[in-house]
Amino acid sequence: MVGAGISHFTDPETFIRIVPDYLPGPRALVYVSGFFEIVGGVGLLIPPVSRAAAWGLIALYVAVFPANLHMALNDIPFGQGPTPSALLWLRLPLQALLIAWAWWYTRR
Repeated sequence: MVGAGISHFTDPETFIRIVPDYLPGPRALVYVSGFFEIVGGVGLLIPPVSRAAAWGLIALYVAVFPANLHMALNDIPFGQGPTPSALLWLRLPLQALLIAWAWWYTRR
């Protein structure tokens, strides 16, 4: 999570491309989501706040789902160079797995 969040700052253009057109301020959204991905990833490692961090990550994964769907529907490559369509579509169920993984941290 931390590494993925950092990549929002080191390569924001990759993420800006997948933000749907109907959302305002794509760059700001990329930075905000990256920040919360870093905070959530670190928070999972701190037992007193790991449940809250997990709920925050679940909310983040739900919030960024439209961007991943937009990327798959419009065949937008991830990173530099082409991305096979199958990989773009596989990101969608991967998000469900990430939500399930984060939910595991919400249990006492």
